[in-house]
Amino acid sequence: MHLDPELAAALPALPDLHIHDLAAARERMAQLAARAEVPATEGLGIVDKSVRAADGTLVPIRVCRPLDVAGPLPALLLLHGGGFVMGSLESTTPQSVALCTGLPAFVVAVGYRLAPEHPYPAALRDSEAALRWVADAEGVDTARIGVYGMSAGGGLAAALTLLVRDRGGPPIRFQLLDAPEVDDRLETPSARTFDDTPLWNRADAELSWRHYLSGCDGRVPAYAAPARADDLSGLPPAYVSVYENDPLRDEGIAYASALLRAGVSVELHLFPGTFHRSAIIAGAQVSRRQAAETLAILRRALHPEASGQ
Repeated sequence: MHLDPELAAALPALPDLHIHDLAAARERMAQLAARAEVPATEGLGIVDKSVRAADGTLVPIRVCRPLDVAGPLPALLLLHGGGFVMGSLESTTPQSVALCTGLPAFVVAVGYRLAPEHPYPAALRDSEAALRWVADAEGVDTARIGVYGMSAGGGLAAALTLLVRDRGGPPIRFQLLDAPEVDDRLETPSARTFDDTPLWNRADAELSWRHYLSGCDGRVPAYAAPARADDLSGLPPAYVSVYENDPLRDEGIAYASALLRAGVSVELHLFPGTFHRSAIIAGAQVSRRQAAETLAILRRALHPEASGQ
């Protein structure tokens, strides 16, 4: 691996989030979320709600909105990572608050159901239900709804754009896919190479997909693994970020290329010296650069009037 020196120095302090022992990994991820520093919330309204998925399940969402900004606002649906098997609303709160303030926008995080207890399509149904709630929410500008997913959440975000395209809405203006988990076949060079990387490796990816696809009976639809889609045309513009030392790196690059071939506008950024989830080392310069770029990209997409678009 070619690691950024700041990230390499932080490796000994990182938690073990590998999912071979899923219960232990979930507990460590919850502990990590509990220790995260939440930015100041003055001027924000933060409310927990439930929305009903198509199968009747109540799905928890956390809505963060600016209280002192007039007029209809854009909205951002935030889908956490965790390999489809771990993660929670709590893990998204610091980022939700920062994005809500920095954009500004409604930011709606989704506590989607996790595999293996709830395999595909549960998480996608939950994400769709949250998107439909956002589209109907008072004060949301429905022409400016974005979706932002990290890792497995990036896979769900990509799948959601396919789903609503095929079903006729609600419209999504922009998709930000951060190290998206989109290809269950794991045949790329990075998937074959990175079997001993920090926080996430090939074995994690294999187990993640096994848990998530356990209800698919051997047939994997594109709504589960978007890299399998035959037609990516008509999808919203995308920003795809990938990490140099990540098993998911090349599938993210391949998905961005496939979007481009389908006529979708795409910006692709590979962050050098990084690894999957290395952004949790927030003080590293490369992590700060990525956070600043993410905010700038979302501002440009959801506030086009401010950027002259």
